[in-house]
Amino acid sequence: MNCLDRNSLGSTLDSISESLFFEHPIPESQRVVAARWIAARQGLPGSYAGMFAPTEKDTLGIHLFTGEAIRSRARIAHILGEEGCRILTRLHVTDGQVQDSLNRAVRGMAARLAEAERRGYDTGTYCCGTCSAAYWRNLAINLLPRAEERLRLGLKELKNSRSGAGKWRRFPFHYTCLALTEIGPELAKSEMRYAAWYWRNNLKKLASAESSVARRRAAVGQRLLELCE
Repeated sequence: MNCLDRNSLGSTLDSISESLFFEHPIPESQRVVAARWIAARQGLPGSYAGMFAPTEKDTLGIHLFTGEAIRSRARIAHILGEEGCRILTRLHVTDGQVQDSLNRAVRGMAARLAEAERRGYDTGTYCCGTCSAAYWRNLAINLLPRAEERLRLGLKELKNSRSGAGKWRRFPFHYTCLALTEIGPELAKSEMRYAAWYWRNNLKKLASAESSVARRRAAVGQRLLELCE
């Protein structure tokens, strides 16, 4: 399967994420071509904080890896920028231009965080709950400065947003659970155990569904339960 869709950064990142999440190998040639295409979108018009710009098709709407729909152009640009950074990091393509683009993108987002702090904002979260989860996924791989400190602050806010039955206010449940599995139990065990109540009551039903989104969500739930035991 070719993971590159030149009409959509979102589709390209989603396809690569699918392979990485389920540990399906991506041929070296495909990794390089996809990484160079993603890298070439760094700093283009429409990019967020100098990260990776959505295509025209992406601006009509995207879906997160766990299926939630995103329609806001600002959120699309921010989330795809964060995802572009994460995917290029995880592809491990040792191409100078790719690495330079990634470094510029990370510096751009780091500068945006520093500016937010100068204006008095707490950078444990970023913008909305959805954008925060996307941001946490990059903190989880130490891609941005002061990652652990910011994650601890973010997880404190997540705890304060509990709404009962294993869910949270304003944070999209399945995508947030995905982020928690990547942060890991050392920092996130409390919120993982909180979310486990939902998964113990719903995983079997979700696992029996046939859609690709249900399959991804069920795999996230299974990972979360295994990590928080």
